[in-house]
Amino acid sequence: MDGASYQRFPRVKIRDMKDDYLKFELRDTDASMANALRRVMLVEVPTIAIDLVEIESNSSVLNDEFIAHRLGLIPLTSERAMGMRFSRDCDACDGDGQCEYCSVEFHLNVKCTSDQTLDVTSADLRSSDDRVVPIDVAGRGSYSNAFEASEQRGIIIVKLRRGQELRLRAIARKGIGKDHAKWSPAATVTFMYEPEIHINEDLMETLSLEEKQEWVESCPTRVFGMDPNTQQVVVVDAEAYTYDDEVIKKAEAMGKSGLVEIYAKEDSFIFTVESTGAIKASQMVINAIEVLKQKLDAVRPSLDTEEADEQFGELNQHMRGGAM
Repeated sequence: MDGASYQRFPRVKIRDMKDDYLKFELRDTDASMANALRRVMLVEVPTIAIDLVEIESNSSVLNDEFIAHRLGLIPLTSERAMGMRFSRDCDACDGDGQCEYCSVEFHLNVKCTSDQTLDVTSADLRSSDDRVVPIDVAGRGSYSNAFEASEQRGIIIVKLRRGQELRLRAIARKGIGKDHAKWSPAATVTFMYEPEIHINEDLMETLSLEEKQEWVESCPTRVFGMDPNTQQVVVVDAEAYTYDDEVIKKAEAMGKSGLVEIYAKEDSFIFTVESTGAIKASQMVINAIEVLKQKLDAVRPSLDTEEADEQFGELNQHMRGGAM
C-alpha cells in the first residue's frame, strides 16, 4: 500500500551492566536489526590500537615483527576514538597518520641490569596522551581476585635477561575491526531469541513423580525443576534453554507428545556483550547505534539517489542481457 509505514520503535531493557559486561533485552524489532547491531559492535565501532612500530634497539629473544604484533594486540583506552579522525582522512598531516588529531605516540625504553629476568609489560609504555593508555589487566575488577598486582603488572610484551634491552617508538591510530581484529572493542557479542515455554498441565498430571523427574533431568540445562511443595514441574530458567529439543524428544519417547511447547519470540532478543576493555560495554552499544544511524543516513532515499537508482536499473538490465 502506497505511503504505508513499517516503522518500529524498539525498546531496550538493561538487565546487568558492568564496565566490561552488559546484558540487555531488545524488543519490538526483528532479527535483521538485531544482527546488524551485533555485527556493527564487532567490526565497525572504532577504537585506538598501535599500528606503526619503529624499533630502535632490540636485543631480546623475540624478533621485531613479533614484538610489533604483540604491541598491536594490547587494548588501549579508546573513549576519545569516536572524536578522532581516521589517518587516511586527516588533512592536518596529509594522511601521514602522525598528528594529534589522528594518532597517539608511545615510547618504550627498558633495559635489564640485574641477574633476575625482567618482564617488559604494557605498563612500561609511555603515552603522549593520558587519555589513551594500555588497559591495566591487574587493575580490572574481574581479574583482581585471580592476579595480584605484584605478580601481573600489565600485559607481558617480552622478557629480558641481563644486558638485553628494548627501545622503540609506536604510533597508535583509530581503526575498526573490519580492517584488523586489534581494533575490535568486543571480546564477544551474542544474542538469542527469548524463549516462550508452555507446559501442558493436564498431560503432565498423567505422569508419575518418577516420570516427571526423569523428564526434567532430560534437559541438558536447568530449564525445568520440581516444586518441592506441589510436586509440579515448573519453569526455573527459560533463558537457559538452548533450543536442543531434548525435552520434546523425551516427551515423544514417553508417548506424551505435546507435553511442552517451546517457541522463539521473533521480536524479542537477549544480548550479551563483553568488552576487551578499550571502551565500556555500555558505551560500545551506544557507539554501535550511532554508527548504524550514520550508515542508514547514507542510504536514505533522496532526490539525488532516485536518478542514480534509474541509472543502476538500466545497468542491471544490461548486465542480465536484457539490453544491448
